[in-house]
Amino acid sequence: MTSFDDGAMPMTLPVRPADPAFGELLLSSHLRLVGEPLCPAVWETGRDAARWLYEQAPFGLLAHDTSADPRFVYANSTAQNCFGYSWGEFVGLPSRLSARPDGQEDREAFVRAVTAHHYATGYRGIRVGKSGRAFWIEDVTMWDLMDTEGRIHGQAAVFRSWSPTDI
Repeated sequence: MTSFDDGAMPMTLPVRPADPAFGELLLSSHLRLVGEPLCPAVWETGRDAARWLYEQAPFGLLAHDTSADPRFVYANSTAQNCFGYSWGEFVGLPSRLSARPDGQEDREAFVRAVTAHHYATGYRGIRVGKSGRAFWIEDVTMWDLMDTEGRIHGQAAVFRSWSPTDI
């Protein structure tokens, strides 16, 4: 069990798609660590922000847990469409399977940078969808899902653009 809100009842993983407490963790940790908001100011917190992140955000948003082989706990609708997985298929999938075998080293280096500095930006990498189709994710920022007490609950990544590969 993992608690995503400060001292409240712990939540079990996976979270619901538009869970307000998880949305708050995504938003607050991004603002605190990256230094900029993740969604429009009108929806800085709460149910509307969580719904917007899941249903309407114009970027892909993924999160994985802290297990030895991290598993996705969140994928917004944009990410689901890019990868071709439903919520039920995405959540629980080892996050390493989102990258091709020949892209694992670059992916791991980016994850290590986040672990060392709590966030990293500027990543571009090839990902593979459910169908086996490869595509680029670009303009990626990844950060620790760190609560206000400094506990890390996983890592999240936002990719602001994606495109087909020629490979």
